[in-house]
Amino acid sequence: MSTAPVVSVVPVVLAGGSGTRLWPLSRSLHPKQYLSLGVGQLKETLFQQAVRRVGALGDSGIAVQRPCIVANEEHRFTVVEQLRAIDVEPARIVLEPFGRNTAPALALAVLDATRSAAKGVDPVLVVAPADHAIADVGAFTAALRAAVRSAVGGGIVVLGIRPERPDTGYGYIRIEGGQAAAETLRVAAFVEKPDRATAERYVADGSHYWNGGVFVLRASVWRDALQRFRADIAAACDAAYATAATDAAFLRFDTKAFAAIPADSIDYAVMEPASRPGSGIEIRMVPLAAGWSDLGAWDAVWQVGARDGAGNAVQGDALVRDSRNTLVHATSRLVGVIGIDDVTVVETADAVLVAHRSKSPEVKELVATLAESGRSEASTHRRVHRPWGWYENVDQGPRFQVKRILVKPGARLSLQMHHHRAEHWVVVSGTAEVTNGESVTMLSENQSTYIPLGQKHRLANPGKMPLEIIEVQSGSYLGEDDIVRFEDSYGRAEGRKP
Repeated sequence: MSTAPVVSVVPVVLAGGSGTRLWPLSRSLHPKQYLSLGVGQLKETLFQQAVRRVGALGDSGIAVQRPCIVANEEHRFTVVEQLRAIDVEPARIVLEPFGRNTAPALALAVLDATRSAAKGVDPVLVVAPADHAIADVGAFTAALRAAVRSAVGGGIVVLGIRPERPDTGYGYIRIEGGQAAAETLRVAAFVEKPDRATAERYVADGSHYWNGGVFVLRASVWRDALQRFRADIAAACDAAYATAATDAAFLRFDTKAFAAIPADSIDYAVMEPASRPGSGIEIRMVPLAAGWSDLGAWDAVWQVGARDGAGNAVQGDALVRDSRNTLVHATSRLVGVIGIDDVTVVETADAVLVAHRSKSPEVKELVATLAESGRSEASTHRRVHRPWGWYENVDQGPRFQVKRILVKPGARLSLQMHHHRAEHWVVVSGTAEVTNGESVTMLSENQSTYIPLGQKHRLANPGKMPLEIIEVQSGSYLGEDDIVRFEDSYGRAEGRKP
């Protein structure tokens, strides 16, 4: 008795988004996919949940390979740390110097997956965004397995979400009419984000689904489709990949070669032209009913959050009185709200957002204004994560800055020096190994040291408990780019990059 061959599946998790509509919690250097927003598995970030979901596809007919992660270069250590926390080893982390949208991201992942596959194997790719929320993981897994079974025979398979409301923020998938209930449905067209009246018509006619951005297809199908519809993207990705370098689990690109890649989305570059009559590519859809949300704005977070009898969704230390349909997210202090309806309140250590829920998409414009003004709140939090731990700005003024620094057990900062500042370190807890010029000393709680301007120095934690220090900087310039590295344990190039 013969059995069906086992399908080799390569998960591709697209984690390069900036998530600006969820400011101030999401920042460009620590965007929403790396945050826990109080949805799904509460202690895990959206990225970790996405990696777990695609990794859970395996069954007797599906062999899931290690995932390929596509992420921004700036987030590389966050990706490594969050994967380590859930005990997942990636096949590769493809590092984009800057965003080029999803079509090039997938093209580069496919090139790497094809090179890594066993000879003669044309793997099925499961392509999933890193920043979505899924309430019913079991239903999602069942739908994705159905999509894999369908994609084995060729063509492109997508997941479509039955619309719960006439939302103008999503693209739509129109299925062909006259189809009986089936595991997969034939797709007639991909439709751009509609106006309100059109969205209402889509919801009423029953033939339109939200485009969830999850695609399942063989590597060869993607390569052929991209070459056919966007040969310029295919050629530029080939050229960039040919000059890419591997560094541990990372795949890095020459900046000039990467900049030559045209930016476009999977939908615009391939899915829309492939869905037109006569394209020769069959596109099928698996309906998904799993409590899906792309968490594209704060209103979407309110939609999927646990709400009380008055419709209020609350995260963190907050008191809500005489209010309805309001979202309150507190991260660092007590927040009290009284007598407000349909409002979003998000508090962080350095910024507070108060907005009507209907204006959630406009947060992106506010962030753009911050960035144009050179405000650091557009890109970083007060607490900044590094591969060795984190630092947090406590206070600053003319010619001084105070930081709280935590170093993980066994970790150490780079051997470095500063041209424009001196530093005082005071150990709050733990044990510090301090390199100060030619001297190496051990400091414990309440002990301190002084690092003169221009002195080579390094901080390390040789202990088994976190090391916490207070750092007081003084000098004419206190920016994070005043760093010259001589040695580093985390592969960061010598120079002025923190």
